[in-house]
Amino acid sequence: MPKKMLKRLMPDPGTIKNNKYLKVLGSRLHDNNLWYLNRHSAAGAFAVGLFSAWMPLPFQMLLAALLAMTFRVNLPLSAVLVWITNPFTMAPMFYFAYRLGSFLLDRPHHYKHFELSLSGISSAMSTAAPPFLLGCLVMAVVCSATGFMVIHGLWRWTVARRWKQRRRHS
Repeated sequence: MPKKMLKRLMPDPGTIKNNKYLKVLGSRLHDNNLWYLNRHSAAGAFAVGLFSAWMPLPFQMLLAALLAMTFRVNLPLSAVLVWITNPFTMAPMFYFAYRLGSFLLDRPHHYKHFELSLSGISSAMSTAAPPFLLGCLVMAVVCSATGFMVIHGLWRWTVARRWKQRRRHS
């Protein structure tokens, strides 16, 4: 795994720990597990980051940080992975989640008439919200589990390959 590259890209823990806006988190932010990078913390950070990325909430990075502190996985990596949902990818991702939720709930996924008014938006949200939220939850769980297993496996494969190379050279 490109541990050196990831460490180089991550912010300095001291800078984050001393940030005046993050003082409200108290001593929980000083847990070394939040800043340490190993197979388990990286795989867990991918799980947390990918799960948070699929949540249709504002402040997804805050959710990722809170989950990283709860599960004691790498905090910077968790927060950075949330940016998979960015202004370019958000619409296709959430549309796919809506279509998946519509499929799972066996509901039609199109509107015959949409009115741009408070009642029209309220009506659209009452019919679109359940499939959208279900699709987001399913994708969050699937991507989270897949990310965890892939990173865990890649890390093990990389370490095994390096050991094999060391044996050949000695």
